[in-house]
Amino acid sequence: MRARKILRLSGADARDFLQGLITSDVNKIDQGLVYAALLTPQGKYLADFFLAADGDDILLDADADQAEALMKRLTMYRLRAKVEITETELQVKRGTGAAPTGALADPRHADLGWRLIGQELGEDESNWDALHVAHCIPRSGIELGPDSYILEAGFEALNGVDFRKGCYVGQEVTARMKHKTELRKGLRVVEITGSAPVGSEITAVGKAVGTVFTQSNGQAIAYLRFDRARGEMTAGDAKLNWQP
Repeated sequence: MRARKILRLSGADARDFLQGLITSDVNKIDQGLVYAALLTPQGKYLADFFLAADGDDILLDADADQAEALMKRLTMYRLRAKVEITETELQVKRGTGAAPTGALADPRHADLGWRLIGQELGEDESNWDALHVAHCIPRSGIELGPDSYILEAGFEALNGVDFRKGCYVGQEVTARMKHKTELRKGLRVVEITGSAPVGSEITAVGKAVGTVFTQSNGQAIAYLRFDRARGEMTAGDAKLNWQP
């Protein structure tokens, strides 16, 4: 598991503050973990994370590589809101077997099991790459980067965006992509024979088709341009096939 950092948001305005910034409905933390993203005003990905209630506070479970920049961005948006954002020493455990006391279901997909924010760090022996590939679940620093749009990355199916919650940063672009355009690019699971370095370009008939990422058990997550992803595709020495 990539290193995680847990931030704590406290104060009377914590929920309203986040509600106006992120892609998911903060109030759903009363029922369990919430998966969400913070976007640029242009609708591009900045960070994804989980939210959990801790009394009146909110715990934000983020990739450690993104935590510092995320904290700075949230602080920039804070203005006069009554909210404090602090780092914690809390850790994350995860697994797919029997859930321990206090664990919460991963909201992205039932097969991803549970997450527990507490004093212990670790994960069970589940084949996490295989789970992510099988269900086309992207990860920060791999499939998700600064040029990503969350709908192309499948956030709607992963419960990572709510179209009924109201405004948030990047909402206009995201809503327009949902209602007024047909996605022409996006992450998809492809069949792969052989292997290729993560980030390798995919080509077909001499044209760029996309990029291949995490691979496991003869499958891979790939970012594809749908109109070109036909027939035999290659990435380095690997051969790929996608069925729309």
